[in-house]
Amino acid sequence: MNALFAAIDVTIAAAFLSMPFVRNRYGGTAMASAQAELARQGVRTTALHENGMRFDASGHEWWAPSAFATLMIALAGINLADLSWARPLNWIVLTLVLLANCVIVYSNLTAERSVRAAFGRKNDPELARIDVPALLKAAEDGFPAWTWTLQTIRNTLVFGGTIAGLVVLALS
Repeated sequence: MNALFAAIDVTIAAAFLSMPFVRNRYGGTAMASAQAELARQGVRTTALHENGMRFDASGHEWWAPSAFATLMIALAGINLADLSWARPLNWIVLTLVLLANCVIVYSNLTAERSVRAAFGRKNDPELARIDVPALLKAAEDGFPAWTWTLQTIRNTLVFGGTIAGLVVLALS
């Protein structure tokens, strides 16, 4: 049983690390595409940097997935060591990872609204007139087409792994 939980934990860790590596590799291209879209719209191309909007793996786009991956690797070690507190820790960590991934997916699904609201709070007429869907589409086009398949696989592994782990815990 402990090996099963360790395998689930390592799979979730790998899934969390997949997107930062893609963002690190292709984020510059995505930023260039987004800046080209801003230029097409007649908006200063520095607006994204000025407002902390990035498409690479800097900041929370790297440390948050890395922290989750580290947590999952530590949990795998605890499971393999067969420590007495592994079971309650699995309940806590798997539940938190499931909920955190729900927040991540929600954030991705509401990105357009969030960016529009962030630009609106700046009281900058130039930012207010940005066609946000076109901007985000341009950034997406800067990533390889397979990125969205990877993101689906990542979410499937994280959701599936956490749910499978919680079900096994409940049934054992």
